Amino acid sequence: MTAERPRPTSLARRARLGAAVLFFTNGAIFANLLPRYPELVEQLDLSKTSFGLAVAAFPVGALLAGLSAGALVRRFRSSRVAVVATILSAVGILVAGSGSSWAVLAGGLFVAGAMDSITDVAQNSHALRVQRLYGRSILNSFHAIWSIGAVSGGVLGAAAAQFAVPIPLHLALSGVLFSVAALVAYRLLLPGPEPLEVVEPAASVTPAAVRARVGALAKYGVLLALVVIASVGAVVEDSGASWSALYLSGSLGTSAFLAGLGFVALQGMQFVGRMLGDGLVDRFGQRAVARAGGAIVLVGMGLALAFPTVWGTIAGFGLAGLGVSTLIPAAMQAADELPGFRPGTGLTIVSWLLRVGFLVSPPIVGAVADATSLRVGLLIVPIAGLLALVFAGVLSTRRRVPGAA
Repeated sequence: MTAERPRPTSLARRARLGAAVLFFTNGAIFANLLPRYPELVEQLDLSKTSFGLAVAAFPVGALLAGLSAGALVRRFRSSRVAVVATILSAVGILVAGSGSSWAVLAGGLFVAGAMDSITDVAQNSHALRVQRLYGRSILNSFHAIWSIGAVSGGVLGAAAAQFAVPIPLHLALSGVLFSVAALVAYRLLLPGPEPLEVVEPAASVTPAAVRARVGALAKYGVLLALVVIASVGAVVEDSGASWSALYLSGSLGTSAFLAGLGFVALQGMQFVGRMLGDGLVDRFGQRAVARAGGAIVLVGMGLALAFPTVWGTIAGFGLAGLGVSTLIPAAMQAADELPGFRPGTGLTIVSWLLRVGFLVSPPIVGAVADATSLRVGLLIVPIAGLLALVFAGVLSTRRRVPGAA
C-alpha cells in the first residue's frame, strides 16, 4: 500500500496563493509593454539593431543587480524583497514606455531588468519554501501562474494597441493595478526569515561525482549545464517577447492585434506545459521531460520558419512555449539543491546567468535580421531546442511514486 499524501496546512495553502499572485504580477507587468514595441520602434525610428540593443538593456540591468538578490533575500526575507522589487519593476516599465528617446527606452528597461532579476530570485526562493511544506513538486504550477500573468498582460497590451490607448497611460494603469496586487499578496506569504539550510535530497542532479561532492570541477560543471538549460528557456521566451510582434506585423503583414498573438500563444502554451509539468516530472523525471521539450521546440519552430504563414507562425511560437515550459523551473530547483553552496546561492547564480540568454539574444537576432531577414534571425529558437536536448542529461531521472508522501 502507498502512504497517503499529507494534506497541506492552512498556512501552506495561504502562502501558495500569495506566491502565485506574485508570479502573476511579475509576468503581467512586463508583458503589457511587449505588444507596444512596434509603436515604439516607429515613434523612435529605430533600426532592428538599435531596438535589439535597447531591449538588451533589460538583461544588462538584471546581470548587474542579480547577484545581490541572494544577500537581499537572506537579510530582508524573500517576501519583502519580492514585493518591493515588483513595484520598482513597474516603475521601470512605465519609464521605458514613455517613448521620448532611445536612451529613455533603454534606461527604463535597464531598471526594470534589475528589479525583475531580484524579484525572480525572491519569489522562486519563497515558492521553494512553500514546495517543501507540500512535500511534492509544485514549482511548475507557480511558473504556470507566471505564464497566465504574461498572457493576461500581453492581451491587455494588444488590446490597448488595437484601440490606440496612449502607451504611458496604459502602462501607468497596469503598473498601479499589479503593484497593489503584490502588496495584498504580501500578507499571505510565509512569516519569518529564510531557512538557514535546505533539507532536500541532492538527487535533482544526477552525476554521482556531484552527489558525493568529490570536487568543485564537477559541481561547477553541472551548474554551468543548468545555466545553459535555463538560458534556453530565456532565449525562447525572448523570441516571443521581443520579436514575434515585429515578425508577424512586418514580415507577414498582420494587424496589431494578431501581431500580439505570437507572444500570447507562446505564453499560453507555456502555461499549459507548466500546469501539466509537475505531474509529468513526478512520473517521468526532469531529464525525460526536458528532452521531450527540446524536441518540441526544435521541430515546432523549425517547421514554422521553414513554411512561414501567419497562423503557422503563431502555432510555432506556441509549440516553442510548450517545449521550454519546465526548463527554467527544473534548472532552478536543481541548482537550489546542488550540494556545496550556501542556501539560495545556486538558485541566485542560475537565475543571474540565465539572463545572459536575454542579453545576447536580442542583439544577435537584430543584427542577423538587418543583415538578412528576421526569419533567419529567429533560427535561434530551434537551435535553443537542440541545446536543451544536449544538456538535459544533468537533470534528475528521479520519479516520485504517485500517492507517496
